[in-house]
Order: sequence, then C-alpha cells, then structure tokens
Amino acid sequence: MNTSVSNTARLLGAGLRALLVLTVVTGIVYPLVVTGIAQGLFPGQANGSEIEADGRVVGSSLIGQSYNLPLKKGQETPEPDLKWFQGRPANGLGTNTVNTQYDLLLSGATNRSADNPELVRWVKDAKAAVVADNSVRGYTVDPADVPADAVTSSGSGLDPDISPAYADLQVHRVAEKNGLPVDRVRHLVDEHTENRTLGFLGEPRVNVLELNIALKELVAGR
Repeated sequence: MNTSVSNTARLLGAGLRALLVLTVVTGIVYPLVVTGIAQGLFPGQANGSEIEADGRVVGSSLIGQSYNLPLKKGQETPEPDLKWFQGRPANGLGTNTVNTQYDLLLSGATNRSADNPELVRWVKDAKAAVVADNSVRGYTVDPADVPADAVTSSGSGLDPDISPAYADLQVHRVAEKNGLPVDRVRHLVDEHTENRTLGFLGEPRVNVLELNIALKELVAGR
C-alpha cells in the first residue's frame, strides 16, 4: 500500500514538473523568442503592416478600405466618393450576407458559380457602374477595357490591391474630381505599382490605401 502511494506521488510530481516546464517553455519562452525575432527582423509585418498618415495609423497594407460618401437620410447603400481611387468590390456585387463592405468580422466570397444568373447580373451592373463613374469629359471608358477585378470581389472580400489596369482606368476621373493634370495622376499610379513578388509570384498590383494617401498629399501640396 505504501509502495503504491509512493509511486503515485512520484508520478504525480513528475507530471506536475513536466507541466510546469512545458508551460514555461511553450507558454513564455517560445512566444517571447518568436516575438523578439519578428520584431527584430520584420517589425512592420509583426505589427500588422500598419500604414500611417498625418501622424496616425490609418489602416493596414493587407486590408482594403472603402471610400464612400456619408449615407444620406433614408439611404441604405453608400455611394462611392469618386475623388478617390476605388478598390475592388467587397460586398459580392450585391446583397451578400456572408460578407459586407470591408467588414473585418466577416470575410468570404459569394461562392457562386461563374454561370450563376445572379452573379452574371451583378457583374453586368458593376461594369455599367464602372463605365458611368469613370467616363468624364473628354474620356469615355470602353466596356471592353474594364478589368475583371473592377467587377468581382476577391476570395476574402478584403483585397487591398487593384490591378494597374483598373487604377489606370480611374485616372481621368480622379484627375477631374481633384483638379489635377491627368499625366500627374497617372505618374502617381506608376509610382505605386508593385511588380510580381520575386519577379514571378502573383500579378502586378497597386495598393489603394497607399495610392490614396499619396493622392491626398499631392492635392494638399498644389
């Protein structure tokens, strides 16, 4: 009986010591080491890829934002503020209970097939809106020139980037709304166009938040 109690006590003590050691190693030491390495080598990414403007954090380079006008009385769907570059659609191009406009608590796609009648209608309506919004005096958008990312949401619905083609399509409208030369706004897009990662991964892209911050600075410095 005494031997059995002694063995049980010994095993219990060993288990408690193992629990304590593993708790310290995996719960304290490991997180501190990983956090230290991340902060030392990749501080920007470790802190959420924050973007600052006017001395404060205005967003993350990894998360898209909406650029809309304030809702009017009785209005349910906000209108885009056309003085800014617009990102990809983020609400399924229609009513989508899975994902709302850049809502960080909800991330997802429409999960509709390419030939789904509702999705086809959304894309057609979105293309018509892109053409109408970006056709300004002296410049008319050809529907054939509207890129796919201008009328479809990404898999997450939170994509922060657009294609250079979609950014270029918006140049004339942004220039007119802000009273800027078209060439200067196009140059701004070129400056913020990133090439493929490592030269072969992904596609060329433009971060909308970073581009709009640069646009704001350009307008303020006129």
